[in-house]
Amino acid sequence: MMESSTVQQFEIASEQAGERLDKTLSLLYPELSRSYFQKLIKEGQIMVNDVVRKANYCVDEGDLLSVVIPRAQEIAILPENIPLDILYEDKDVLVVNKPKSMVVHPSAGHYSGTLVNAVMYHCKDSLSGINGEIRPGIVHRIDMDTTGALIVCKNDQAHVKIAEQIKEHSVTRRYLGIVRGVVGPDNGVIEGTIGRHPRERKKMAVNVPNGKRAVTHYRVLQRFQNHTYMEFELETGRTHQIRVHMASFGHPLLGDSIYGSGKIPWKLQGQTLHAAVIGFIHPADGRYLEIEAPLPEYFQSLLRKLP
Repeated sequence: MMESSTVQQFEIASEQAGERLDKTLSLLYPELSRSYFQKLIKEGQIMVNDVVRKANYCVDEGDLLSVVIPRAQEIAILPENIPLDILYEDKDVLVVNKPKSMVVHPSAGHYSGTLVNAVMYHCKDSLSGINGEIRPGIVHRIDMDTTGALIVCKNDQAHVKIAEQIKEHSVTRRYLGIVRGVVGPDNGVIEGTIGRHPRERKKMAVNVPNGKRAVTHYRVLQRFQNHTYMEFELETGRTHQIRVHMASFGHPLLGDSIYGSGKIPWKLQGQTLHAAVIGFIHPADGRYLEIEAPLPEYFQSLLRKLP
């Protein structure tokens, strides 16, 4: 969400020419939806060469877009008494086992029922404030339908020290997942830059311009008839990294509706991916902690069912 009204101008480049106005805007502002821009266009908040156009107007090279993003309404983020599966806790950090379908922090369409709402209730006033009111205590995140271990920081000192470890890629992060197809090599490394998909704003992609270095180490745990149970260790931590890398490797995660294809069996809710282990240097006393999150029951059941 934008914190205040802004007016920005963009000149259309040759590679952007021919796209609909609403789609062009959603690519320029990937955090905002195409339907949101259709609403702004109807309200006259978007100008093309100082003229109001319709959403289906196709932009030309050299067009000058003037974009007004209205001031966002303040949303109160409230504590909620939501049960937490706590794996570790002290006065500095909290490690929780995030369940499936829980969003980590509030965002458009998700202002309640998030992990932030739950930890605000559990920790009261003991949360770091570095990431602001929307993301108190949150130093990293995992996808809504990914389960497993996630660190919450209770004060700013802890937040700074954990964030430094994440930036330096020194945090241990091991995931378990089931992918489609039978992976041949017993282990290996997938490398390929990851960045925002050039056309589909909700997706990431490999080897795109301005992508960031991404490295995933993998190990086969068990092979099935048409699937493979695997362990992944992140050397870097990019958005959707394991999901994007495995899809680029030809073995998308089972249940992944964004990067996979075909009918999803067993009525799965999103990708079968679990953050099983997280290890870090404690921000106060310097000892190394490695915390394991047990596999959720749906995942264990699925492993028993696979032929």
